[in-house]
Amino acid sequence: MKIQDIMTRDVRTIRVDQSMREAAALMEKIDCGALLVNEGDRLVGMLTDRDIAIRAVAKGMECDTLVREVMTPNVCYCFEDEDVQHVAENMADIHMRRLPVMNREKRLVGVVSLGNIAECHNPSVSDTVLQGVTQAH
Repeated sequence: MKIQDIMTRDVRTIRVDQSMREAAALMEKIDCGALLVNEGDRLVGMLTDRDIAIRAVAKGMECDTLVREVMTPNVCYCFEDEDVQHVAENMADIHMRRLPVMNREKRLVGVVSLGNIAECHNPSVSDTVLQGVTQAH
C-alpha cells in the first residue's frame, strides 16, 4: 500500500508572513494542532500549537509575531508513492506523529498522520509507528 492511498489530501497551510494570531485562529477553525507553512509554492516549515506556546507565548512575543519567527524549519517529509511500511518505520525512527506528503516535484499533496496509518488496518505498520513515536527521545 502506498502513502497516497491513506493520506489526507485537503491540507490547509499558512504563509510565513502571516501572524501567530492568524495561525491560532486557523488552528481553531479547522480543529488541528499543526499547520504546514509555505512561502510561495514551497513548503518551508511546520507550526504547532506547542511552537506557539513554547517559542512565542512563553517568551513574551506578541500575537502579531510572524509565523516565520516561530515555526520549525526544515521539516521532514515523505513522497506520495512511498510504501506505507517504509514511511511508518521512518516516522517511528524520527519520532514524528505526522509528515507532509510531497509529489516527486516536491509540491505538497497531503499529510500522513498516526490516524491515517492506524486506519490502513495493518497491525504491523500501526505497531511500528506507534511504538516509535511514543518512545521518549
